[in-house]
Amino acid sequence: MTSQAETTEPPIPPMFEPYMMRGLELINRVVVAPMGQYACDDGTPNDWQLVHLGSRAIGGAGLVIAEMCNVAPEGRVTPRCSGFYKDEHIAPWKRVVDFVHEYSDAKIGIQLGHAGRKGATRVMWEGHNQPVEEGGWPLLSASAIAYSNESTVPQALDRELMDMVLGQYRRAAERAIEAGFDMLELHGAHGYLPSSFISPISNQREDEYGGSLDNRMRFLLEVVDAIRSVMPDDMPFGIKISASDLTDGGNEIEDGVEISRALKAHGGVDYICPSGGGIVPWGGQPRPRPKGFAEYAHRIRHEVGIPTMAVGNINTPEEVNAVLENGDADLVALARGHLRDPYWTLHASLELDYDGQPWPNRYFTVPRLAKLKQENPEADGQ
Repeated sequence: MTSQAETTEPPIPPMFEPYMMRGLELINRVVVAPMGQYACDDGTPNDWQLVHLGSRAIGGAGLVIAEMCNVAPEGRVTPRCSGFYKDEHIAPWKRVVDFVHEYSDAKIGIQLGHAGRKGATRVMWEGHNQPVEEGGWPLLSASAIAYSNESTVPQALDRELMDMVLGQYRRAAERAIEAGFDMLELHGAHGYLPSSFISPISNQREDEYGGSLDNRMRFLLEVVDAIRSVMPDDMPFGIKISASDLTDGGNEIEDGVEISRALKAHGGVDYICPSGGGIVPWGGQPRPRPKGFAEYAHRIRHEVGIPTMAVGNINTPEEVNAVLENGDADLVALARGHLRDPYWTLHASLELDYDGQPWPNRYFTVPRLAKLKQENPEADGQ
């Protein structure tokens, strides 16, 4: 007779639990956070995106989200940012998507965004948020308020410009779907265009898009509708928000909860990824951000009742599992961890002695040798 101890399977570490998001099943809860790579020419991805995203998909994450992809040329943060603002972008992005689907178990999404008043800047290593010296473009925002003393004063969107931008979001989403992405995320944080409407620091309008939080939310909800209107019903859609501006005079976490509540009530959004800051330059003395924004994700998940994705300086398997075990979030996105180690998830499965994480067939020897070493420390792997 087999004893209970012999038949009981060891518990699955929380990060390796599968997750269902609308019609999309993820093999685990680990997400590669979208990270700007500043490697494109006129918005067109190339071999860098193929290797950067492809290697991290092979590395075992359940979901890989590509960098903020701008919906208009004037919506780019820098001249080297990626785009979905012309049909020529579809094929090179499809090349990346097809690679991920063929060679990994990961799903792949893309983040759509518009830089707003934070556009036309140099690439990060040449001067973060510093305006380009030449070749810039006119900027748009909720109000004609520059991001910094060095930035160009943006044009405030009127109804005609709003409709133009909504059309750009809609068409970019259509292109992303044509390229084969599994899900979409809207960048509604960090002072970019939708965020510039939500924050009272950058929105000083006196019409129905300014004043109360409900009014300041209006344009964001229109963007959500524009994107969702062209998406299949079973395709997931998430949004990153600044749950706090982390500076005096801006939104606080209590506002972030209400923003999330409004998004849930409006419908169409499957998860919220709460972040913070970015509405003013770091020299504007923003408050220190909480580690991982996990406390924001926890409040929104429990007070609003909507799935959340935790992000921000979460680095170790222990930290990821703690976020999930604590009920802070449903998914955990890592940026720095995946920059340091594209195979973060595969290595985490070895560290946690979990053999249910699929490895690429070509890498099968690695978990096999790890198991042999565990069973026989003298084994040489031959």
